[in-house]
Amino acid sequence: MNTTLLPALLGFGTGLALIVAIGAQNAYVLRIGIEGRTGTVLPVVLVCALSDAVLITCGVLGVGAVVEAAPLAVHAVRLLGAGFLIVYGLLAARRVLRPGALVVSGPLRDGRRTAMVTALVLTWLNPHVYLDTLVFLGSLANQQGDARWWWASGAVAASFTWFAGLGFGARLLRPFFARPGAWRVLDALIALVMLTLGVRLVLGA
Repeated sequence: MNTTLLPALLGFGTGLALIVAIGAQNAYVLRIGIEGRTGTVLPVVLVCALSDAVLITCGVLGVGAVVEAAPLAVHAVRLLGAGFLIVYGLLAARRVLRPGALVVSGPLRDGRRTAMVTALVLTWLNPHVYLDTLVFLGSLANQQGDARWWWASGAVAASFTWFAGLGFGARLLRPFFARPGAWRVLDALIALVMLTLGVRLVLGA
């Protein structure tokens, strides 16, 4: 039992420690969860969690070494990700300065598709995601020997637990966000997070 449960618990704790920090993914999932658009929260949560699962699995399979050996590709992803984060941050800042300027319109399914694509971009164009999952978590998992897949399964479970809790638990904050001013505070926080991350990527931090 210890040869399976303990590595899984260690993987769960390590994975959780990496993803709970405020970042682009978390800020976006939080906003989607607070908005509570029917049929949107679950797809966004699944996009983020399944992306982590794929990346962690690839890390255990040794793809992290390929990523480390392709600095030009990582550099290109970094610049693309930085551009997207800066644009998204500027849009959030615009909502702070001009509430209601960017109201989601059109059929709900369009909103869902847009939300899913945004979640995909925030995940796959963030080079830190590759470093955290492919390289860091992958290398830690492979240090577990025969128990590496149990360790990796714990890390994957942490990702699903966190994003599900964040996306669906955000509804508890809706009474607070019944006030329009609260949305401006949230958008100000999102703008700060996105712009900071974008500028740091441009600078190579």
